Amino acid sequence: MRKINLLYVVTQLELGGAQKQLLSLIRRIDRDRYNLFLFTAQEGLLMEEALSLRDLTLYKSRHLKRPINFPEDLLAMIEMVRVIKKNKIDIVHTHSSKAGILGRWAGALAKAKIIIHTVHGWSFNDFQRPLVRKFYVGLERMSSKVTNRFIVVSNHDRQKGLDYKIGAEGQYSLVRYGIDRIQFSMRDSSIRKELGISDDARVVGTIACFKPQKALEDFVQLAFLTSQVFPQARFLVVGDGVLRKKIEKLIEKFNLGFQFILTGWRRDIPRVLSSMDVFVLTSLWEGLPIAVLEAMVSQVPVVATNTGGISEIITEGETGFLVPCHDMPSMLEKILALLRNTSFKNRIIQNAKQRVDEKFDTETMVKAHEELYQELAEAKGLAYAG
Repeated sequence: MRKINLLYVVTQLELGGAQKQLLSLIRRIDRDRYNLFLFTAQEGLLMEEALSLRDLTLYKSRHLKRPINFPEDLLAMIEMVRVIKKNKIDIVHTHSSKAGILGRWAGALAKAKIIIHTVHGWSFNDFQRPLVRKFYVGLERMSSKVTNRFIVVSNHDRQKGLDYKIGAEGQYSLVRYGIDRIQFSMRDSSIRKELGISDDARVVGTIACFKPQKALEDFVQLAFLTSQVFPQARFLVVGDGVLRKKIEKLIEKFNLGFQFILTGWRRDIPRVLSSMDVFVLTSLWEGLPIAVLEAMVSQVPVVATNTGGISEIITEGETGFLVPCHDMPSMLEKILALLRNTSFKNRIIQNAKQRVDEKFDTETMVKAHEELYQELAEAKGLAYAG
C-alpha cells in the first residue's frame, strides 16, 4: 500500500473559477492518501496562494501559455511528460481547455494509469467561426480517447459533450462546484467608502475578465440604459484583460466616467460583492460561472444571460433572472424590478442563497473527487493508502 501520485495541470493560475476551485480542492484533499503535484505556467495572480499550500510540489513551465503557439505547446507537453515520468504519476487530472488537451496527451505518452479532465466549459462555442469550432471539437474528440473520466460541473456541459460525440456517457461524472459559505457571508460596510461609492447609491456590478466571452461592451450599454432611468446607479467591474482600453473608450463615449468604477483584479471578492445591490453577467458562453454562485451566497441578486449551465442554478423569478444574450433592454427591466422593490429583492436573495447552500458545498465537492479517484484507482489495480 502506498500513496497515489496525483498531478494537476492548469494552464495559468489566474483569478478564474477553474483555478479557484482547483486550489480549493488541493487545499483540502487527503495528504495521507495522495502525493500532490501541480504543473502550470510561470506567472499567475494565484501563484502566491499555490506556493503557500502545504505538501504540494509545484512545477512552473517556461513554455505553457494561454495563446496557441505550436512550438511552445509541444515543448510544454514534453515538460509534462518528463514530470509525469520523473514522479511516477498515477493520476493526471487536467483543468482548463488548453492544459486539458496538452496534459491528457502528455499523460498518455508518459503512460500515466489514469487521466481525468474537468470541463469548466468546453473549448468550443457557438460564437466561433465554423472551421475554428470544428478544429476544437476534433481535438476534444481525439483527446477523449485517452481520457478515463470527464468531470463536468453542469449537466449542460455533459449533454453538450455527448451531442458533439466527445466520449461516451459512462465517461462523465457530475461534480458541482464548492463555495465557502462562511467566507462569502460577510458584509463589509467599509468597502463602499474605499471605492468612493456613497451610501445612497445603488451598485450594479460584475466580475469578469475583459475578453470577448464576457461581452463587457453589453455591460457598458446596460449601464447607459440604466443611468437614463435610474441616475443614482453606479457601475462596478472587477477584472482586467486585453479589452480594457476598448471598454474604457466605450465608457467615455457614453459619458459614464463619473458612474463607472473599474477596479482591476482584486483578491477580496467577498468584500467587493458586499458593496453590490445587483450582480450582472453578460457572457455569451459559459460552463457554470463561479462568480454567479459567489454572488448568490453573498446575498446579491443575479441577472444573467441564459447560457451554459446557469439555468441549472437560476430559476426565473425565483432565484434570479435569465435573459437572452445581448438583450440589454430585458436585463434593464429585471434590474429595475430589483432596485425598486425591496421585498421582492429580498425574496430572490433568500431563495438563491438556499439553492447554493443545498447544492454547492465545498466538502461535498472534495469528497466526490476523492471517491472518484479511489474508484478509478481500484479499477486499475493500484494499491491505495488509507
